[in-house]
Amino acid sequence: MLLPAASADTTAPAEPQNAAPAAGLSEQDAIAKRLTEGNLLATLAAFFGFGLLLAFTPCVFPMIPILSSIIVGQGEKISAYRGFVLSLVYVVAMAVTYTVAGVFAGMFGENLQAAFQNPWMLSGFAAIFVLLSLSMFGFYELQMPAFIQSRLTEVSNRQQGGSLTGVAIMGFLSALIVGPCVAAPLAGALIYIGQSGDALLGGLALFALSMGMGAPLIAIGTGAGKLLPGAGPWMDRIKAVFGVMLLAVAIWMLERILPASVTLLLWAALLILCSIYLNALDGLPVEASGWARLWKGVGVVSLVYGILLLIGATSGAHDPLQPLQNVIAKQGSAQGNRQDHLPFVKIKSVADLERELADAARQGKAAMVDFYADWCVSCKEMEKYTFANAEVQSALSGMVLLQADVTANDEADKALLKYFQLIGPPSILFYDSSGDKRPELSLVGFKAADEFVRHVQGLK
Repeated sequence: MLLPAASADTTAPAEPQNAAPAAGLSEQDAIAKRLTEGNLLATLAAFFGFGLLLAFTPCVFPMIPILSSIIVGQGEKISAYRGFVLSLVYVVAMAVTYTVAGVFAGMFGENLQAAFQNPWMLSGFAAIFVLLSLSMFGFYELQMPAFIQSRLTEVSNRQQGGSLTGVAIMGFLSALIVGPCVAAPLAGALIYIGQSGDALLGGLALFALSMGMGAPLIAIGTGAGKLLPGAGPWMDRIKAVFGVMLLAVAIWMLERILPASVTLLLWAALLILCSIYLNALDGLPVEASGWARLWKGVGVVSLVYGILLLIGATSGAHDPLQPLQNVIAKQGSAQGNRQDHLPFVKIKSVADLERELADAARQGKAAMVDFYADWCVSCKEMEKYTFANAEVQSALSGMVLLQADVTANDEADKALLKYFQLIGPPSILFYDSSGDKRPELSLVGFKAADEFVRHVQGLK
């Protein structure tokens, strides 16, 4: 979760004194307005609460195995206090990074996050996770050239073994690369900074929100320090579990730059290899314990699901949760008339946008403008779970659907974002059938299908 988009309409007219706080304003604009009016402590507490809610979004989940691997890397030296200290350093480093990057984005309109989402950066960071996961499996004990082995050991010890500087570095990098998400509270803080120039209050709001996001991570790290077993076979197994989770984070990151079929193959390979380590293909002795049987069952499930993903990859599927979607679709009308994707008209420049909006107004049609990027987690969520929903597609029928893909973050993309005073995706803007902008309907972040349908009905 990082560097949110600013509001689509930062110049909304002032509200009448008797109007509702959000009347005529988008959610993020209303939050920005409250920053100028609310009590400081109450405002910071509200942003901390927003952060707690955002902590349970997919953007923060990958940070759990990263932090947990740092804790597990302590081995028998870990304690609840040590786990708390390491977790706190990680979260504070993440929060400071969000705050500084957010203040910079709000004041200068530049999205630092986008610079860290290029293929080379993502591939390099994924490679780091793979190296760290291999250390969890004990592969550094293999015979390697001495200089490589010493370097890997040094990196492993620094990042996982407890160096507070190394933990802070991991928090910094995680904030920039692992969790690029957007939500209205973050966008509201950036709008406030951009409009008022008050980096102090806006930065404090961002820091409070980031600490709210990190609070569950601190609890997890502290609990791990208290609950992890001592040295021995149990610790080796737990390290292997977190090694698998780190590999999963690496694949999750590569999903932003690799074709869907390739990432499905990677998920399939990970699950099948895990099933082998869980003895899915080995027989169990009669006297096997309940735990042995449980883990074998997990291995069998992993093997079956990995095979389904393998089949899905070869059939051109793109969703790990629906690996057989193409196979089923080819057998009949299982999907009915539902489309996998909305029929967006792609736009690249301000001129493209103005032309399409003018054409929509001439036809008397409402219009929706969606800002998308391959590295935007919430954009992928909207595409997979909201825009593919039959009720959403029905609600949007008859509208002109425009999409600006700002993945490249080139000059044309920046000009288009600047036109709307946006900093990055995801943002969705609406125009009514008269061609008038509806700022109160502007969206930032993920919306579930049922919520989105109710939202779109505001145009009717």
